[in-house]
Amino acid sequence: MNKPQRFTVHDIGRLAGVSAMTVSRALNQPERVSPETLKRVLEAVKQTGFVPNAMARGLRSSKARLVAALLPTLVGPVFQETVKSLDQTLVGHGYQLMIGQTGYDQGREDALLDAVIRRRPDGIVLVGIQHSDEGRRLLLASGIPVVETWDLTPTPLDMLVGFSHDAIGESVMAYLHARGHRRIGLVSADDPRARTRAQGFERAGERLGLAQPVHKLLSPAPSTLGAGRAALARLLQQAPGTSAIFCSSDTLALGALIEAQARGLRVPQQMAVVGLGDQEFAADLQPALTTVRIDGTRIGRCAAELLVQRAEGQPVDQRVIDIGFAIVERASA
Repeated sequence: MNKPQRFTVHDIGRLAGVSAMTVSRALNQPERVSPETLKRVLEAVKQTGFVPNAMARGLRSSKARLVAALLPTLVGPVFQETVKSLDQTLVGHGYQLMIGQTGYDQGREDALLDAVIRRRPDGIVLVGIQHSDEGRRLLLASGIPVVETWDLTPTPLDMLVGFSHDAIGESVMAYLHARGHRRIGLVSADDPRARTRAQGFERAGERLGLAQPVHKLLSPAPSTLGAGRAALARLLQQAPGTSAIFCSSDTLALGALIEAQARGLRVPQQMAVVGLGDQEFAADLQPALTTVRIDGTRIGRCAAELLVQRAEGQPVDQRVIDIGFAIVERASA
């Protein structure tokens, strides 16, 4: 992938017909320039994709030694392993971690990216590969090293550490089908990565020749235990006879287990349940939860090491790291 052209404050000045000093003043103290000058400078910024505080890089002799991570949620357990490992590895190299929450919202991610890039961190960690056109423009124009995580593509923005959600969906369907299940449901959060898993799950069901299509129920992200209970209740009402469900998180799966037990359903004899994430509580449930294990610790460590390599001017030999996944078989399925 070709590197994007990096524009300087002098380039913006030439395009706007003003001095570099005036550009700096317009971007940092707009009240000190005329409206017409400000308009010309902002038009030049928009035309080039110039990131306003990129000039700060040339004015300081030392690195910020700061990495920013943007996460969809800070309240759920899904990304805790990754954040802990990312922080520990960065601290070991003398870097600090700053965290922001996007709330599964591209507009909010764009606003955070703009704020983060203006502070010129040494690297940015993102969850997922789905970004708005504005977000991609900001990231590419900034020249800051970026690691996308928890997803997989051969064409990342810069670097990537993750796994295939599509392959997870296909593998879980194959797992349940091999155990004799033919009426299978899906309880999933409604975010891009969960939707990709759902597509793989449904596609594998079609390929295996399920007589009944997968009955799918979506709930807003982030997932909650209550959403898992409510989803199983609706699924049993809409698709009676369902014998197995795949939940897009262990939290949803825990809610489904509670609802099944409240209804007197024997797990796994009458309802098999599979989660995702292998959270700390999964092995201690009764019955213990069958789930998909994601090595969040490795994701955090690899992401940190890639960013440190780039920040220290070292070559990165492997820009895309697929850490894979594993189905952990326990009593619930």
